[in-house]
Amino acid sequence: MFHHTDLKQRLENIDALPAMPAIARKMLTLDLETETGEAQLLKLIAQDPQISAKVIGLSNASLFGAPGMISSVSDAAMRLGLTQVKSVAIGMATIAAFAKHAEGKFKASDLWGHSITVAAVMRAVARRMPASIRPADDEIFLAGLLHDIGYNVIQYIDTSLSDALYERLRTDHDTPLADLEYDLLGTNHGDIGAHLGAHWGLPPQIIEVIRYHHTPDKQDENDRQPLSMLVHVAEKILSDPFIPEHATTPVEAADWEKLSIDTAKAENLLSEIQTIIEQAEKLACAA
Repeated sequence: MFHHTDLKQRLENIDALPAMPAIARKMLTLDLETETGEAQLLKLIAQDPQISAKVIGLSNASLFGAPGMISSVSDAAMRLGLTQVKSVAIGMATIAAFAKHAEGKFKASDLWGHSITVAAVMRAVARRMPASIRPADDEIFLAGLLHDIGYNVIQYIDTSLSDALYERLRTDHDTPLADLEYDLLGTNHGDIGAHLGAHWGLPPQIIEVIRYHHTPDKQDENDRQPLSMLVHVAEKILSDPFIPEHATTPVEAADWEKLSIDTAKAENLLSEIQTIIEQAEKLACAA
């Protein structure tokens, strides 16, 4: 039987965790404000067939504008924007670090589907935020894609434990997520994912999102940022697509206020987001 101490020890053994793919490390350091950085990004993506296919597939989806016959990475970058292309490519590369490991009940396709849907909803909500506090587009997308990477880590460390967590999430809808995870893991997928993020040297704001996306109010008041709240609100809006996280609860007026969004306009926003969710789910299922 797997014990909490076993999980803690294996997390502390850095060598037991997957290394960040070299392509992701390189992309994180690129400056897209320069022609050299732009060219290097497109070259790196073009060298990876899986990432190239995913980026081109996204650019042809109705979720990102009028569907069209985009067939190259450079054309995809023109439609999506370099910052979003960079985030998608980094997200794909980091998730691919777990691809060779045995898959359990948390399917890679479902985790990707959930993450891309969260990212799309975050982007829609962020557009209603004041520009002065709105996170950058690349941060929004990268946070959405990587917020649940802790589930990948758990499955990488112990597939049977990951499967047990999946079944608890699927069948126990009465126990709060935090209590359920602590009972089974002695920690939670947010802290586990943040541990990996620190090991990989991800940007601090992304590590904070991974750790606090279910509990944004627990962030230090001086470090509190809208990115974590954006993920939190996006997951409240969603109806558990792809993974049985049962984190969905109604978005409250206080949630909108923390994002400086007028609550009177929230109902129209939610109506618009339903279309975005449907488009994102179709995109994820087709991937």
